[in-house]
Amino acid sequence: MKILVLGAGGIGGYYGARLIEAGADVTFLVRPAREAQLSSGLRVESGVGNFSRPVRTLTRVPDGAHFDLVLLTCKSYDLAGAIDAVAPAVEAGAVVLPFLNGLGAYDALDARFGKDKVLGGVAYVATTLTDDGTVRHLADADTMIVGERTADAAPVVRAFFDLAHRTPGVRRLSPDIEQALWDKWVLLASGAAVCCLLRGTLREILHTDAGEKIMRQAIAESAAVAAAFGHALNAETRAFTDGYLIATESNWAASMMRDIAQGRPRLEADAIVGDMLARSVAKGLPAPVLETAFAHLQVYMRRHAG
Repeated sequence: MKILVLGAGGIGGYYGARLIEAGADVTFLVRPAREAQLSSGLRVESGVGNFSRPVRTLTRVPDGAHFDLVLLTCKSYDLAGAIDAVAPAVEAGAVVLPFLNGLGAYDALDARFGKDKVLGGVAYVATTLTDDGTVRHLADADTMIVGERTADAAPVVRAFFDLAHRTPGVRRLSPDIEQALWDKWVLLASGAAVCCLLRGTLREILHTDAGEKIMRQAIAESAAVAAAFGHALNAETRAFTDGYLIATESNWAASMMRDIAQGRPRLEADAIVGDMLARSVAKGLPAPVLETAFAHLQVYMRRHAG
């Protein structure tokens, strides 16, 4: 399978490396500065195996270039530019597999390329890109879930899954990828809202007097939105979400909270928390934690933008 990976940051670099190890023909579409870093090879540090070797790169996709699949791993605030960048590959026959936060990206991708061209993807993996360009896998945990959103996409999803299944980590072919997307968004929106609002890790938050109550309220608000849109969490998923976020000794924190701590000017607040809040408003659902958290995030973003 010939794969174009948009970006070689934390997620794109990590999964691109693993797919190369599994035998895929992988090319990274990157900015010139990242291409210069990769001239000496892509480096991945991981508890499940390091990777260091030369990789193919492009800074633009030539018209008519053939790829079977585009792996889209950009931040939500870079989506518009990313869509334009990969359009020549999609127009030449590739399908798109996004590993993006929230569901708003699917609306934009469907509008540009059509739903048949956009697969569903969920990644539970913690990675980061260091200053010297090394991709660091922060924990051994890695779960990838993929699935078709239309029947026509089933063969290419199966082919990609057969390839991904040869990489380390948990790999699942979902019969209902739309539900899997909502399941992750509920967890991420709840955790990000509370971590960013209270500026702490789960352990720090849950050891306060009201931390658990606030986190449970955030989960309830996000889960209610999912249910209102026809994607209620089942008992197993709700137990997983509660167990993940109500973990008193966990040092997990949303990456957006780390971005705030580092003073980064751009956040994925609109895609992760803002869109969940907007959908709660559209259904007339109360969401005081999401509302307060998003106001906090808006203040931060406007201050740094100005």
